[in-house]
Amino acid sequence: MTRRVVVTGLGCVTPVGNDVPTAWRNICAGQSGVGYITAFDASTFKTRIAAEVKGFDPAAVLGRKESRRMDRYTQFAVAASLEALAAARLSIPVSSPERTGVLVGTGMGGIGTLMSEMEVLRKNGPNRISPFLVPMLLADNAGGQVAIHTGARGPNHCIVSACASGTNAIGEAAEVIRRGAADVMIAGGAESTITPIGVAGFGVMGALSEQNDPPSAASRPFDKNRSGFIIGEGAGIIVLEELEYARSRKAPILAELAGYGTTDDAHHISAPLEDGSGAAMCMRLALAQAGIDPAAVDYINAHGTGTVLNDKGETRAIKDTFGAAARAVAVSSTKSMTGHLLGAAGGLEAAISVLAIRDGMIPPTINYETPDPDCDLDYTPNQLRRKTVRIVMSNSFGFGGHNAAVIFRRLPEGSE
Repeated sequence: MTRRVVVTGLGCVTPVGNDVPTAWRNICAGQSGVGYITAFDASTFKTRIAAEVKGFDPAAVLGRKESRRMDRYTQFAVAASLEALAAARLSIPVSSPERTGVLVGTGMGGIGTLMSEMEVLRKNGPNRISPFLVPMLLADNAGGQVAIHTGARGPNHCIVSACASGTNAIGEAAEVIRRGAADVMIAGGAESTITPIGVAGFGVMGALSEQNDPPSAASRPFDKNRSGFIIGEGAGIIVLEELEYARSRKAPILAELAGYGTTDDAHHISAPLEDGSGAAMCMRLALAQAGIDPAAVDYINAHGTGTVLNDKGETRAIKDTFGAAARAVAVSSTKSMTGHLLGAAGGLEAAISVLAIRDGMIPPTINYETPDPDCDLDYTPNQLRRKTVRIVMSNSFGFGGHNAAVIFRRLPEGSE
């Protein structure tokens, strides 16, 4: 008998709000989280804007001592996980700790800690760097800290697949439950790379928008005048449970994670296949696992970064996968508001997808002004759309050619 997987809790720390209610309200309102960089002096950079998390106080969530022993991306992950578990009404330590696992993805891990400690090394020598440097910079530290703070003692590892990390983490966490290795998984992504080296690195690749004024108008996925993505930070975490386990404890079931697909372009380290065939194959695999006809999908939360090649390739992939249904499905990129959270993007966008089902709201793609002949689908321009949403696909693609898609489905009335 196939073990079915459901979503019972959501948590987030984002550029548009540091909890789920605030972030969702601002996303539905089309509120941009992009502004001038405050984390460092970016006056000499071509890109001087980013989607920073604002007003986040890690000491208030984790305590001063504990928070100082974590990189910022790990702080985000733990805070979002605690919110998600509270929403799922799971006790801390969690029920059946050996049957509860953690899978938090990230693209770059503790790059902020590495930068700051390199400066300590340069100025003061090797004996003055922090003894917590190594664990703080490791990509798996977020998952380890989430386990420490929740008591989850089941399967725990880290997915690193660039900007597909969060979605891969959620999809692989669902597979852990399906194969019977856990009943509960805390899964998603976390990232914090708004650092001089992070912004400079993406900048010299030509990946970032240099449209600095006004910042709120710079992220414009699928628009003809798009010029690159806006780097963001944060975390998105969801609680996954085996359906009967969730029912047995009367958990608040928000949606079913019905399908997951993952592939690789095997083409280029940073550029996607222009025909979108790798992404299309990934979407088809997710649909096949879910047993869903493309025409049944109500909404696609697109990867939609605002780069010329990504948006064009994703549009082609949707057309190839959905056929005649491609022009009927609502598509939007919430990165137009949140910026691109890199390895955390898929975690946040999974939560957004579930909220779209819960509330019957399709968030907009803001800053959509000039149609592009190569991007000619329904991108939900600029305004929230209210409609019944039963099935959502969420896409994520990353450097290295990584592709991942997950499908969420509303359970029939009375089956929760």
